[in-house]
Amino acid sequence: MTERDDPATLRITEIFLSLQGEANTVGRPTTFVRLTGCPLRCTYCDTAYAFGGGEIMSLDAIIGRVQKEGAQYVTVTGGEPLAQPACTELLRRLCDLGLSVSLETSGALDIAEVDERVSRVVDLKTPGSAESARNHYGNIAHLRRHDQVKFVICDRQDYEWARMKCEEYALATRVDDVLFSPSAEEMDAATLAGWILEDGLDVRFQIQLHKLLWGDEPGR
Repeated sequence: MTERDDPATLRITEIFLSLQGEANTVGRPTTFVRLTGCPLRCTYCDTAYAFGGGEIMSLDAIIGRVQKEGAQYVTVTGGEPLAQPACTELLRRLCDLGLSVSLETSGALDIAEVDERVSRVVDLKTPGSAESARNHYGNIAHLRRHDQVKFVICDRQDYEWARMKCEEYALATRVDDVLFSPSAEEMDAATLAGWILEDGLDVRFQIQLHKLLWGDEPGR
């Protein structure tokens, strides 16, 4: 049995308290649990430091750290957290504690087994990510109102592609929030905001609050 097959442990890059920088709980004090490893290599990835390394931790130890931080909101992220099978058990146990739990996932892996109490923030990878072929469109059937769908926009082509996907899958009727986020290195935020306003899209524009506050500092 390998470490990734052991249901009692996960490989963790970091656990830290910060303000949620994205999604519909932006600004909330949140404990982040960042799992190690990701099968994707998006062009704009800002957490490549989580691709390897990390520390093997038991689920009990992880939960103990989360409780010590004391925040009501918990986000499990990566890397790609669902690449480690024990992630779903961690999410369930966090929900059992009465915490408000969200999962940030690339959208390339099946979300069907994730506890229904979790708010799943599911990416649809745009062409500019160089990973759009990895989108698992079967996930759309499993979306619930309190889930969120996220597009990271790199250019006008990405914007038009994302708009098409919103219409094709009627995403605004499936989830409360469809998120459009500019790629920090490639897309001017004000330009993206202007496009959304011009077209009257039913989406939530977002920028990365934590980057404005602390830049690229890991663990913030």
